[in-house]
Amino acid sequence: MLVGKVVGSLIATRKNENLIGCKFLVIEPFLRMEGDGGRIVAIDNVGAGIGEVVLVTKGSAARIGCGMEKVPVDAAVVGIVDDGGELE
Repeated sequence: MLVGKVVGSLIATRKNENLIGCKFLVIEPFLRMEGDGGRIVAIDNVGAGIGEVVLVTKGSAARIGCGMEKVPVDAAVVGIVDDGGELE
């Protein structure tokens, strides 16, 4: 799981049929591991908006956490941070 800030949204007019209706957000992680590419795209099931600090889960946990086990998802927003102290 990682913590990041929503810095944008992404619109895809052509996508896997299982992703129809999903909202895509661009996330800037606060901490990066060596070799990470920086920003990531995650589906949003919690109604996050640009500028909010969010919790993101990656890999198979992203699919399981949002009830989309058979959907091609690698990252999902699973929470909005109300108080992150020094994170912002």
